[in-house]
Amino acid sequence: MIQERYLLWSTHPYFDEATREELRNIAGNPTEIDDRFYRDLEFGTGGMRGIMGAGTNRMNRYVIRKATQGLSEYLKENVQDAATRGVAIAYDSRRHSTEFAREAALVLAGNGIKAYVFESLRPTPELSFTVRHLGCVAGIVVTASHNSKEYNGYKVYDEDGGQSPPRQADAILAKIEARENWLDIELMEEKEAIRRGFLVYIGQNIDEVYLRQVRMLALHPELIREQGGELGIVYTPLHGAGNQMVQRMLRENGFSQLFVVPEQEDPDPEFSTVEYPNPENPAALALAWKYGEARNADLLVATDPDGDRLGIVARKTLDGPFAQLSGNQAGIILAYYLLSQKKQLGILPEKAVLIKTIASTDLADEVGKAFGVRVESVLTGFKFIAEKEKEMEDAGTGIFQMGFEESYGYLAGDFVRDKDGVIAALLFAEAALHYKIAERRTLWQVLEEISIRFGYYHDGQESFEFPGKEGQEEMEQIMEILRKTEITEIGGLTVEHQDDYELRHGKNRLTGEDYPLTLPKSNVLRFSFLGGGFVMARPSGTEPKIKFYFSVKGTGSELEETFAQVKRAWLERIQNILAKIRGQG
Repeated sequence: MIQERYLLWSTHPYFDEATREELRNIAGNPTEIDDRFYRDLEFGTGGMRGIMGAGTNRMNRYVIRKATQGLSEYLKENVQDAATRGVAIAYDSRRHSTEFAREAALVLAGNGIKAYVFESLRPTPELSFTVRHLGCVAGIVVTASHNSKEYNGYKVYDEDGGQSPPRQADAILAKIEARENWLDIELMEEKEAIRRGFLVYIGQNIDEVYLRQVRMLALHPELIREQGGELGIVYTPLHGAGNQMVQRMLRENGFSQLFVVPEQEDPDPEFSTVEYPNPENPAALALAWKYGEARNADLLVATDPDGDRLGIVARKTLDGPFAQLSGNQAGIILAYYLLSQKKQLGILPEKAVLIKTIASTDLADEVGKAFGVRVESVLTGFKFIAEKEKEMEDAGTGIFQMGFEESYGYLAGDFVRDKDGVIAALLFAEAALHYKIAERRTLWQVLEEISIRFGYYHDGQESFEFPGKEGQEEMEQIMEILRKTEITEIGGLTVEHQDDYELRHGKNRLTGEDYPLTLPKSNVLRFSFLGGGFVMARPSGTEPKIKFYFSVKGTGSELEETFAQVKRAWLERIQNILAKIRGQG
């Protein structure tokens, strides 16, 4: 099958000359051919993400066409008015993003489904908003989020504006897999699609409504209007799609001392000033840090290339040094700010709910409890936060206040169903301003107060990359070995619970009690410590890597030492497993 696919793609005139030439150039490299054609690029609940290039296991216009054809067939069969309600499409600054968005739109048009396409790049959360605002049946975002420049991706959103949940993603995947022929997918000509109303370009009219909704989330708008200029902010969009929306939101609301990193302001598919455009990575914030010091700023903020995630750097004290907040730390500060301020203002509802992922800090449970707010934990991935939010709305069982995940994703409000860097930028800036003006404190000092009150947690993450076909097999073997191993301690800490979300089964290691897990099936293992904290293993759904999450509860200098012991012991375990798999042990 691999060789047949390779010959088809490298010789058939359906594929453009650049594609055929690229493939002819690897004719003498069977390993490369195998990696490009041994499978179709995986489509899951996060859509698809992969290295750009020719082949079925790469991101290219033909893979986009096939995925969109599968989506079109699913929509036509399952949604009665899909053709008229249409699909909204947005894209980021990566190579081929504009082209891929256009391909998707014209495949939809070829299937008689209207496509609303943004005229230029927009942040992913605005696409989520647009799906809901226009009443579309689905949305598409062409992005690879924070991956390196070689990658691009394709995310599908449902009619509620959230990323496709597992059941819908599986149904779309079934349609994609049922189509073996790559050559019969029809695209409508762009001029014809516009003339017939199947292709509609959108832009500023959506921007205005979206920004108006975001603006309404401010708890102290008068403070921002009157004293927003007292907070010095340096912002970097990291060459991505967040620039215009974040700038407008901050400036138009009163944050007049906003400086944008000039070297990273314009869209750049090469991400020329950073090796890895991820706001979690301190190196990506080096330029913002430099300008922040030079301008004596209070706060540094960074959005990733598609503008849905936000990194925060704040001063330790009002005139002290900068330090970067982790996603967990920032999430806790924002949750505390929103809940405490709403309680003071008398607007915290009785059924208030905070939602976090199982990879995020358990400190959120303590904060929520203090304010009488229910805390829900969902699977890793913001789509599950959005899904829980909708479930509560429909059933009337809770009123969403805020959601966060440790990987720099935050959301408030009920008009977006994905993490939102624009919303987060406004709310973090407001929180920093409030604490500076009203209490003469920084975000870090607020976090210290929270930790003194509820307990200190140290959190971190480590990833092992497994590229190619062999890497995929190794990831599966590692998870299977961990799944079958009884782990009673890690780095000197006692494991109380071992939860397997793939088997939906948990076990109390201290009592021997077995219990069911109610969250959906997912290839995740979580080992919870007696007294708080955990280690978790989770293969990424969009990248060739396993992510390991660490959380330890403790006090003072002992906390960092314990954390280091736990992380070291766990990574040694993984290295030993990997050595055995590779025949080295």
